[in-house]
Amino acid sequence: MKLDYTPPGEVAKHFMKDPSFVRGLRGPVGSGKSVTCCMEIMRKAMQQKPNDKGVRRTRWAVVRNTNPQLKTTTIKTWRDWFDDDLGRFIWSPPYTHHMNFAMADKTVVECEVIFLALDKTEDVKKLLSLELTGVWVNEAREIGKSIVDACTMRVGRFPSMREGGPTWFGVIMDTNAPDETHWWGIMSGEVPTPEYLTTDEKLLLVKPDDWNFYSQAGAMVETLDEGGNLTGYDFNPKRENKDNLQPDYYKKIILGKSPAWVKVYVLNEYQALMDGKPVYPTFRKDTHVAKEPIEPTDQSDVIVGIDFGRSPSAVFCQNLSLGRWTVFAEYVTQDMGAQRFAEGLKREIARNKWDKLTYRFIGDPAGNQMAQTNETTPFMILRAAGIKAYPANTNDTSVRIESVEAVINRLVDGKPGMLISPICTNLISGFEGGYNYKRMVYMGSEKYDEKPNKNRFSHVHDALQYAMLGGGEGRRVLSGNQPIKSPTTVERASNPFQRLKSRNRMSRFDRLGVR
Repeated sequence: MKLDYTPPGEVAKHFMKDPSFVRGLRGPVGSGKSVTCCMEIMRKAMQQKPNDKGVRRTRWAVVRNTNPQLKTTTIKTWRDWFDDDLGRFIWSPPYTHHMNFAMADKTVVECEVIFLALDKTEDVKKLLSLELTGVWVNEAREIGKSIVDACTMRVGRFPSMREGGPTWFGVIMDTNAPDETHWWGIMSGEVPTPEYLTTDEKLLLVKPDDWNFYSQAGAMVETLDEGGNLTGYDFNPKRENKDNLQPDYYKKIILGKSPAWVKVYVLNEYQALMDGKPVYPTFRKDTHVAKEPIEPTDQSDVIVGIDFGRSPSAVFCQNLSLGRWTVFAEYVTQDMGAQRFAEGLKREIARNKWDKLTYRFIGDPAGNQMAQTNETTPFMILRAAGIKAYPANTNDTSVRIESVEAVINRLVDGKPGMLISPICTNLISGFEGGYNYKRMVYMGSEKYDEKPNKNRFSHVHDALQYAMLGGGEGRRVLSGNQPIKSPTTVERASNPFQRLKSRNRMSRFDRLGVR
């Protein structure tokens, strides 16, 4: 057999020539990514050094996120190029193609390709037990980094060293553009590392020296008017695989599609494309996020919204005037109890030298529930630590969301009703789509959950909602946005660092007989 194949473009060609341990190829739909990976498997199988019997043996796994996509897309692409003439294809899981064919030099290629879907537990276990030459991760944006790491542990194991070992081993990947929080973009250096990641999470996303990522040119480019507004799309002369597509292919597929969809699938650009509907669709980063960090003022109380649970969070806000809010800080934790959270919250205030300000702490009403292991509540723990926190006056999700929505939709003297410090990275990422309504497919149509999805962004957004309720925005929503006399349900402001001083002053008054 002779492999007669020309890569669809320069980027795909460099990808195939690269001997790196892990390689990734990102491109638009129709750019020839998947076929390039199919050909790379076959090319490496034919380049494998023969054993003493003249047989070139390799074993590969091809990974896709779900079984339907594996069968209808990945396997179909593979069999378009390599059919039963090269060997028997087994259609029972795990789907396997056993290829056996002779080359011109009289050696024989024995290549076993195993197709695995990761929506089945048995397939994941199978992957983690295989001894492989290499792995192809198809549509890697749907695959977690932990799975890719597991793949790297299973390659280089076949053929055994008794037969001389593999001539090359490693992992190849292809994908359409993922969202900008995906591990692919962070590891490739094409998007900045999100600040909300922990130190350990950031270390896992540092690109090793023997990993390389390639990006094909977008199939089209945007056309803009003099004001920078999008007017349409033109063909990109640098696009790849154009000889294998209909001339009007891309013009047809963008019809009726949103600019966000075109950015990802045609322009090959990263997009904050979350699988859900944003809770706050009117949020605009250029409007609601300050250019520089915001410093609190001592002319207004600091209202701190708190969400409890195993990932407690706090948001620091101030109502400056006439319903105009600033959000100047967030405190986000993971796997932390109320006691450690209270101590950490006080350290955060002291570290930033905000201990001279006065505070109103408003929390999740569920924080009044006692733990099963003891008879304390999160509010009791906070108060014992000197943080005089009160529950919000409602836990109605719709009221909470509307209280925030009303503020971000508000203009006060021509300025946005809410201005967020750029250091609030979790909160901003949530506004941009991370805090969303989960998408569901029911009887072929898309629907969305009635309540926001619980994820890493929901806790800090719950905290913001409680802050808005504590600042009177919930009452304003319920009263039809009419002005209200009292802006908060909290009895009085307090400072956790002055609690001991106040107690000592009261003791002196008692001794003097002052009541």
